[in-house]
Amino acid sequence: MTSKKRTLTTSESDLSHEIERDVQSCTQSTYKLVRPQQPKRVVSDCVANILSYMGKRNPWPQPVTKDDELWLLDNTAFPSTRKNRRGKGSTEWEAEFVTAVFSQEPSCVVSDVVVEMAEKIGLADNEEAKKTIETRLRPFLLDIQPGKQVLALHGGDSLLVLGPGGRNGISSDLKSINAAPAGMTIPTTAEVPESTTGLLQSKTFFAEAEGWAVISDVDDTIKSQITSASPFFYLSASPYNLYPFLREFRNNYFPHGQLILRDASWMSLPGLISTFTLGTQEYKTDRIKKIYQWLPRKKFIVVGDSTQTDPEAYSEAYRTYGPKWIRLILIRKVTGVATIGIDEKNKAERFEKAFEGVPRNVWHVFEEPAECYQLIRDAVKAAEETVLYPK
Repeated sequence: MTSKKRTLTTSESDLSHEIERDVQSCTQSTYKLVRPQQPKRVVSDCVANILSYMGKRNPWPQPVTKDDELWLLDNTAFPSTRKNRRGKGSTEWEAEFVTAVFSQEPSCVVSDVVVEMAEKIGLADNEEAKKTIETRLRPFLLDIQPGKQVLALHGGDSLLVLGPGGRNGISSDLKSINAAPAGMTIPTTAEVPESTTGLLQSKTFFAEAEGWAVISDVDDTIKSQITSASPFFYLSASPYNLYPFLREFRNNYFPHGQLILRDASWMSLPGLISTFTLGTQEYKTDRIKKIYQWLPRKKFIVVGDSTQTDPEAYSEAYRTYGPKWIRLILIRKVTGVATIGIDEKNKAERFEKAFEGVPRNVWHVFEEPAECYQLIRDAVKAAEETVLYPK
């Protein structure tokens, strides 16, 4: 395929659409094929850093290089609520594609940080423990790479132009994609230089408009109770630096689902400020709103625990989006841990206040996962009876 010469006066939006049209018909692609489509104006690090403050309006986004580390995050596709551009009888699908770009090597000396931390916790002579500390710390110490544009192939033949990322190194793009059966996962693969490291392939889960879905922290209390076509959203207040570890943990123990984490990096001042100023309840409420906008006709089971503000966040969501959207709220009462204020958080009065105005049969506090199974069966049965015998 011959790459068309484009002038710098072409707008970023028009360029993105033009690139997608050029490559849409390709059944196979390699980095060698799409490389000519990468941003052609490479600027100095100083200029790129300044331009990254413009976010999506950055006129000169930079390509991912062999020295970068890229993460493509798993996501969920949903039937679009926007006007269908493909005509009657077809369904438009959309998904939010999120990327994060870092430098492969941190600017600080990781070994010095590891040694200091190991000494403080009494593990200075434990080499295995120090290796574990280094592995866990590394994502927090990588320098973020703002202003990067990512090319990726969805399903092997549809080119997506993602980004450029903002000051936190993250880009988020809502894209229209080809349809697939509900419950299917379709891969998206980054088109990057061979030496680029990271999570270079993500999975898109296709969720039907109706049926059941789950919002939970990383929890397995209900994984055997919901069909394979039901989407899972793992909503956590953890920073996105933990994504690789949580992704591996999910893959090993839990149903596939989208991990939703705080998009704030500790390696930038705005990210650090956001971490300390945006409360957990406010953060989770905002992300639940986004899930509702994606899947407003779903029936949700939401699962949380008593250590943070899950009861308050879920009750607010119930009052905002109504009983047809949130069908069951399950809160695990955390015991046997040395969390500050846990006794107060576990008091019955706390739960009664948090769930004021929410019917008592909708929310439940439990200690053992086995307690939830019958509650879930009852909720599913009640929903089926509502369909068969509407009031």
